[in-house]
Amino acid sequence: MTDAPPRAELLLDREVPEELRQELVAAFAGLGFPPARVRRVLDHRGAADIPWIALASLPLQAFLSGLGAEAVRDAYEQFKGVVRRTARPASPAPGTLGEAREARPIVLQDAATGLDIVLEPDLPAEAYEKLTALDLTRFEVGPLHYDRAQGRWRSVLDEAAG
Repeated sequence: MTDAPPRAELLLDREVPEELRQELVAAFAGLGFPPARVRRVLDHRGAADIPWIALASLPLQAFLSGLGAEAVRDAYEQFKGVVRRTARPASPAPGTLGEAREARPIVLQDAATGLDIVLEPDLPAEAYEKLTALDLTRFEVGPLHYDRAQGRWRSVLDEAAG
């Protein structure tokens, strides 16, 4: 009996247009995941919720290891592009008094441990490069953010706990 490939689960904000939903599903499929299960958040969310635009729950270490393989370079570039487009706020229509919204990240969540990695839309290329080599066993608590000043992925909560 063979093990089925891991499946990604996407939880999207209601504001994500159908076109971006399709791009996200295609990006994960291009990285070797079977079609993702996609759900939308409910209208009511608590004030303590992370203001993400999309949450992907998947086996993170396998996903990150796969991103570094040469065979998936094109799919990896596509994934980075989708992250940037999805997390960027929609602009109000010209001539309207639409309220400006700030960018919201995509969050990758490890299906086994619940560890979160926050992907902001303007991450530098080096952040993605370091992400592919990241050893998640070094972290106990998330979320992980890329610290541009230190040039590394870190968990402030892990560091605070010692």
